Amino acid sequence: MPDNISPMRTGIAHLPLHYGKAPPWLFQRMVKLAREITIAIVSDFGPEEMLKRLSHPYLFKAFGCVLGFHWHSSGVTTTLCGAVKEGLKSLGRKR
Repeated sequence: MPDNISPMRTGIAHLPLHYGKAPPWLFQRMVKLAREITIAIVSDFGPEEMLKRLSHPYLFKAFGCVLGFHWHSSGVTTTLCGAVKEGLKSLGRKR
């Protein structure tokens, strides 16, 4: 991040706490779709834009909904991050 740009709060999302897991069939679909959406955003706009979008609470929640995890709960954070991580794992690290 350039020195002249400081982080700023973009919003707050209030999500109730729920326990449990996403169904395995849903999570596997989320992994595939998260991978493709992330690749598209990074290809078109760069990795900084992907991080910017993930850090915005409303866009983060919307991304979770697009992936199919539309529960209004705190589980979206763990589930979405897990799906993105799992989806990008298969790309490996280019050197």
